[in-house]
Amino acid sequence: MATPGSGFWSFGSEDGSGDPENPGTARAWCQVAQKFTGGIGNKLCALLYGDSEKPAASSGSEPPRATSRKATCACDQKPCSCPKADVNYAFLHATDLLPASDGERPTLAFLQDVMGILLQYVVKSFDRSTKVIDFHYPNELLQEYNWELGDQPQNLEEILMHCQTTLKYAIKTGHPRYFNQLSTGLDMVGLAADWLTSTANTNMFTYEIAPVFVLLEYVTLKKMREIIGWPGGSGDGIFSPGGAISNMYAMLIARFKMFPEVKEKGMAAVPRLIAFTSEHSHFSLKKGAAALGIGTDSVILIKCDERGKMIPADLERRILEAKQKGFVPFLVSATAGTTVYGAFDPLLAVADLCKKYKIWMHVDAAWGGGLLMSRKHKWKLSGVERANSVTWNPHKMMGVPLQCSALLVREEGLMQSCNQMHASYLFQQDKHYDLSYDTGDKALQCGRHVDVFKLWLMWRAKGTTGFEAHIDKCLELAEYLYNIIKNREGYEMVFDGKPQHTNVCFWYVPPSLRVLEDNEERMSRLSKVAPVIKARMMEYGTTMVSYQPLGDKVNFFRMVISNPAATHQDIDFLIEEIERLGQDL
Repeated sequence: MATPGSGFWSFGSEDGSGDPENPGTARAWCQVAQKFTGGIGNKLCALLYGDSEKPAASSGSEPPRATSRKATCACDQKPCSCPKADVNYAFLHATDLLPASDGERPTLAFLQDVMGILLQYVVKSFDRSTKVIDFHYPNELLQEYNWELGDQPQNLEEILMHCQTTLKYAIKTGHPRYFNQLSTGLDMVGLAADWLTSTANTNMFTYEIAPVFVLLEYVTLKKMREIIGWPGGSGDGIFSPGGAISNMYAMLIARFKMFPEVKEKGMAAVPRLIAFTSEHSHFSLKKGAAALGIGTDSVILIKCDERGKMIPADLERRILEAKQKGFVPFLVSATAGTTVYGAFDPLLAVADLCKKYKIWMHVDAAWGGGLLMSRKHKWKLSGVERANSVTWNPHKMMGVPLQCSALLVREEGLMQSCNQMHASYLFQQDKHYDLSYDTGDKALQCGRHVDVFKLWLMWRAKGTTGFEAHIDKCLELAEYLYNIIKNREGYEMVFDGKPQHTNVCFWYVPPSLRVLEDNEERMSRLSKVAPVIKARMMEYGTTMVSYQPLGDKVNFFRMVISNPAATHQDIDFLIEEIERLGQDL
């Protein structure tokens, strides 16, 4: 294992030799690195280039590297006065860092070395010669390292080694060939914002302890409501811990809107409530129903067409059935970008039915909401402006670092009425500022993480046009993949026609199965192909893409693209890799 001050400064390929095919990249990173203090810049340059090539800006003798026991400086000033002078991690512990007396120097040295580990990981995340994953089975990792917690403190040398080890086995979700989840990519401005958020380390419940963050949440949610199409951005909203919680918020508020007495008296005071969502919708709707005491049996799944879109005629039929049984339909959750097919439910038709039967309309746009930023693709969410609430996850299609999920509500004040508990030790009514900015009482949580700053700072850095370019590029890459494989030997599409989102669903059929008749035996054998190829991808560490069965369809690949670092060449690589890993099956 590499030790602090030595191995963790190796960049480029897995052997630390750099990227010989792209010296310009190393030079560019080196120029940026020169701005770091405390010797970090010189270390980065020396090890980006290796021993054989160094930029003119870092000429002279190679800066000394720290041993495994001492953080030696790399500055050019002698005698040295930088923070890393005479800092020996082997004899230091967390109690020697700030707020300890004389803790400033070891603190700065320690954090600079942590930053070095992080910067190495960032650079490698975009290096195609590095692995997406260094896969080990759980029992192997458990046996290889001692992960147990002890009574006695470890020294800072060991703490830095833990940081290295953790990132060594982390999945590089920012890698251009990581396609496994809806949330991919690593945005530099978003990353910086996340670091700042952790440094500020505050809570979102009142203005008095998070003044800027509370104002930024107000501004950002208003802008998102404007983009949805609500006049003047009116309404309400909150950032929550993921789309599942945002969807549960919508269900909670919809129930309160229809039966406000449920807040005090519980489900015993209301009739049997029924929610409706498509059979391709996210499982969080049922989870929310279970958590709220509504029950999973009270979530009716509506049939979808062959492209995965909710069928409005079946929705109306099931609404009438529920009403005939004496049940009360209270929520329809339409999906804008289903998890597997990337389908967009017909929101206008759903809105008409919700208006007709006086039912709350929610749109789960966790995955598809980002398309509202694109003039080319926002038509796919036509009708979203008629919704009562919308879930929108910027940490998916917009590339904001996890987590960043918003629940937007059209009616202002409803969230507050639904959730407030008037905790007098937080929400005093005689404060000297506008109490409407104490937003914590409308949340289910008390402690709430600052999730808005990442999105706000990225929006400032990119502008709406930058997000639009990001989204348009990802959609174009999905169409590129579809056009390549739709008529390629060995590939079968799960559904006909080009995808509406970046989801491209297909089977890879190895040569041994191409001659078989389309029968049960072929389907049984085909179902084993995707899992084996996925396992081989992870063993080699070359790429990652998801697979799953759906309904009567056996395991198929679901390719999704949300990382703007991906290119046509990465799509070509994925196709070739699937064929390489699956041709013998």
